[in-house]
Amino acid sequence: MEFVKDTTAGPDLRVKIGSLELNNPVMTASGTFGYAREFERLMNLHRLGAVIVKGISLFPRPGNPPPRIVETACGMLNAIGLQNVGVDRFITEKMPYLNGLNVPAIVNILGGSVEEYREITARLEGVPGVAGIEVNISCPNVKEGGVAFGGDPKMAAAVTKAVKETCSVPVIVKLSPNVTDIREMARAVEDAGADSISLINTLIGMAIDLKKKRPVLANVIGGLSGPAIKPVALRMVYEVAGAVSIPIIGIGGIETAEDALEFMLAGASAVQIGTANFVNPRASEEVVEGIAKYVQEEDGIESVRDVIGGLKLDWIKD
Repeated sequence: MEFVKDTTAGPDLRVKIGSLELNNPVMTASGTFGYAREFERLMNLHRLGAVIVKGISLFPRPGNPPPRIVETACGMLNAIGLQNVGVDRFITEKMPYLNGLNVPAIVNILGGSVEEYREITARLEGVPGVAGIEVNISCPNVKEGGVAFGGDPKMAAAVTKAVKETCSVPVIVKLSPNVTDIREMARAVEDAGADSISLINTLIGMAIDLKKKRPVLANVIGGLSGPAIKPVALRMVYEVAGAVSIPIIGIGGIETAEDALEFMLAGASAVQIGTANFVNPRASEEVVEGIAKYVQEEDGIESVRDVIGGLKLDWIKD
């Protein structure tokens, strides 16, 4: 489907993720935006390209004991433990509100087995307002001795295939950066039918309290996010863009429109704003405004789609 330019409107910020057309390329990252209602008095939710909700499991999860968040240099560590209300309560308590927004709601899902992913997807199929599924494969695979789906191409492909076979909406697979070759993982989920890939999830890290000589997090280790991981995320988006043909959604340390546009130049069709939401609740809305200004003012740019993959390498000599 070709986009038809509306000459009466403002800058053309529309992008496509599979069959899903977004009014702009800015999404919220799962786990940093709750179920959207939490931010309704802090920003204009209708300005977003899409909302991606807190990860949903088959049954409710209480999460890890505190302390489970700690600020680090240029970022934060979290070990929330995927706390959520479970898929059934999510459908009855959260989806009616999300369905009332005029932006797509994408549901992030997680599981301990291929069967759990399939079952969650089946329960979400046909629920009004569910515009897409984002598959978090950085979860322990209970049936495989604690190995993460996101670290094994075959298991990642199996989960992707199961979800894709069970739903009729676009499927986005969220990749872990804690792998040897991110391109191998990306190709595996693309071959299994993924409509899009989002990356990166958090890096593994820890913090230590020197006075107490103890880990700061009760879980000992956690996920590192924020500006500190941006260079790693940019590199991985660039590598994956050269390895697959499906759309990519960039994540990792994005705080400003400039950050978002760098990811798009590297090959991302859209971006997700995560840790910045904790620092500035209007961060996502401000990124949309900044991208619009760039498209409007930059020479040779007619739409935001002209930015995607536009990184210039011609100055590099052999």
